[in-house]
Amino acid sequence: MVIGTGNQADRKLDELVPVAHRVSAAVETVISGKPHAIRLALTVLLAEGHVLIEDVPGVGKTQLAKALARSIDCSVRRVQFTPDLLPGDLTGVSAFNRERGEFEFKPGPIFANIVLGDEINRASPKTQSALLECMEERQVTVDGETYALEQPFMVIATQNPVEMEGTYPLPEAQRDRFTARISIGYPDPDAELAMLDSHGSSSPLDDLKPVAHARDVRELITAVRGVHVAKAIRQYVISLVNATRSSHELRLGASPRATLHLLRASRAFAALDGRDFVIPDDVQALAVPVLAHRLLPTPEALVSHDPPEQVLARLVERLPLPQVR
Repeated sequence: MVIGTGNQADRKLDELVPVAHRVSAAVETVISGKPHAIRLALTVLLAEGHVLIEDVPGVGKTQLAKALARSIDCSVRRVQFTPDLLPGDLTGVSAFNRERGEFEFKPGPIFANIVLGDEINRASPKTQSALLECMEERQVTVDGETYALEQPFMVIATQNPVEMEGTYPLPEAQRDRFTARISIGYPDPDAELAMLDSHGSSSPLDDLKPVAHARDVRELITAVRGVHVAKAIRQYVISLVNATRSSHELRLGASPRATLHLLRASRAFAALDGRDFVIPDDVQALAVPVLAHRLLPTPEALVSHDPPEQVLARLVERLPLPQVR
């Protein structure tokens, strides 16, 4: 546990681990056998980011998103992405009020603390791009008017792999705005057996109650910002990102936004371990989920079936560890 120095931020950081454990335990009642995926989702939430859950159908992508949202007492909206969904269906529209004789703004589902975007890659690129301003600047501009989004604000999007029928791959600018990508994977036999017992007659989501408040999350996010990152660790993050840009196996490396996301996520990851400082292990643990979905392999790498995850893992292995004093 963190040894506080007596100020408010330290006290809130001390409270982070118990709150995170409560949320994790609540989510695990719905998604069993996937603690790593749940921890990554919590890390992104506390890092003020957004998460992309990508996997084949039926492994619990939407269940994970719903369980995390329901475990926190905050506003939650769900959007089912379809080919005919329009940008205004997300952000809202200005409608004419006959009684007042003027236009008034009707907020869309994006005006919530947690927005669940189910099968985001089934919507057209035009609708996908409606999220760009919301995710980066946490605001919405409609008809020249800008409306701020309430904090905390997190987009949890699910998608099937792009080779699935009827999907549109997310553009690079959109993928770059997701702090991390999570792949749940198939459950092991014991977890699948437990799922048959717990999900056979009813959904555990029906019994899930909030174990944290939006106010708690806001205060914990503020506390995570104060987690110390030594200069050597910051240089290590930059070296890792630069390695993706100079790799001959990648035609597109990580962006400066990716550098910032990796640093923020490392702070949250350390805090979830009860530490008020980041270590190299935090950066290494997050390198693939935070960076891999932003990278584009060269044609040669595609032919040799060498995905960005493997390229990135090799870069992490070769990069010298920082000497933290």
